[in-house]
Amino acid sequence: MSRKKSKASWWSPLASCFGRGDKVSQIRSKKLAMKQKSLQRLSFSDVSHSTGMLSPEDLSISLVGSNLYVFTLAELKVATQSFSTSNFIGEGGFGPVYKGFVDDKVKPGLKAQSVAVKLLDLEGVQGHMEWQAEVIFLGQLRHPHLVKLIGYCYEEEHRLLVYEFMARGSLENHLFKRFFAPLPWLTRLKIAVGAAKGLVFLHEAEKPVIYRDFKASNILLDSDYKAKLSDFGLAKDGPEGDDTHVSTRVMGTQGYAAPEYIMTGHLTAKSDVYSFGVVLLELLTGRRSVDKSRPSREQNLVEWARPCLNDARKLNRIMDPSLEGQYSTKGALKAAAVAYQCLSQNPKSRPHMSTIVEILEPILEMDDIPTGPFVYTVSAENGNEEGSGKTKATENGQHHHGHRHKRRSPRSGSRSETLSRDVGNGLHRNSPRHLRESRAQITTKELCCK
Repeated sequence: MSRKKSKASWWSPLASCFGRGDKVSQIRSKKLAMKQKSLQRLSFSDVSHSTGMLSPEDLSISLVGSNLYVFTLAELKVATQSFSTSNFIGEGGFGPVYKGFVDDKVKPGLKAQSVAVKLLDLEGVQGHMEWQAEVIFLGQLRHPHLVKLIGYCYEEEHRLLVYEFMARGSLENHLFKRFFAPLPWLTRLKIAVGAAKGLVFLHEAEKPVIYRDFKASNILLDSDYKAKLSDFGLAKDGPEGDDTHVSTRVMGTQGYAAPEYIMTGHLTAKSDVYSFGVVLLELLTGRRSVDKSRPSREQNLVEWARPCLNDARKLNRIMDPSLEGQYSTKGALKAAAVAYQCLSQNPKSRPHMSTIVEILEPILEMDDIPTGPFVYTVSAENGNEEGSGKTKATENGQHHHGHRHKRRSPRSGSRSETLSRDVGNGLHRNSPRHLRESRAQITTKELCCK
């Protein structure tokens, strides 16, 4: 009890230290600064307290040596053109996000670059504590697979965060939103491996961190589809010493949270492993973790798909149809086996993230991905719905982009089916041009089948 009292008295002046000059507050601030200079990461509990309200001065002192820029609201208005709707990127539980541009005219020494500026919605789901956690964790943690926090704004009631701009947005958009081209197999694997490496860094740090909100929308992609973890508002310092878990109120996203965490509030690194398994399953199947629009037995992805993960024939049925069979069968089986282990009800049966990286990374080198020929698909005179649409567009005098190259498996069509598609595209059967192109298609098909 005495320890609790001393801690409360130690922090009580800190909550209102705007220029008060209290000696206890000054000693505390010096200790925080000394800890930072020794290159030790400050845990959230080092700088947080019962009220959760650090002053701008205390926060700045706590992050000495982090190289974060402290922006004014006016500077970020300039960077985003007064938060113009034309710069609006999206919105999450934290608040709206805008694209902006900063350089050394905004802050001396600041590299010219595009940025993402996130505003805390004062009436939103998340609040000051989540904003503060984000600043403290990402302000100190640096890794190629964590999104880089460039700076923040803490001005009156305004709370903003400034990140590096991630050109390709979130994994969620690429997997589930319309008008995004399907991600190829190797790109999906690359994203899974990158995100896994981000979790390895957090779990194996000197002071471990449990991410707690691993999901597709929090995995951001740069122009080369390099995955980076974002949004550390729910992150927690992991257990240390003899502690086996962290007890906390249950927070996160439905469909991604580990079952034991939901039941008990006990948080461990294996909670993140479960969430990783859910995202890996989303990458394999192209389905959301929870989808109420599907039949009742298919709405929960884990319950529907996990029984199929250790059976090659069943796995083939649940793989994302948009891949069109263009994936490594051996690699898919290995990835599915990893997902199966990650999704175990028993946390102790789940692998460590470092083991997951060791298994998934070699799959990127597997070369058994089938390469079917490209067949030029055209509409027949009595064609199907797709063909009718193409004919209609041509009749209207418009250039139609429906005539696309469609990748097919070498066994997906007979010779007569392939040849019949030429009719109706201005080629007369048995004409010299028709015969030349037919022979070329057959030769390509024979080569691919060998």
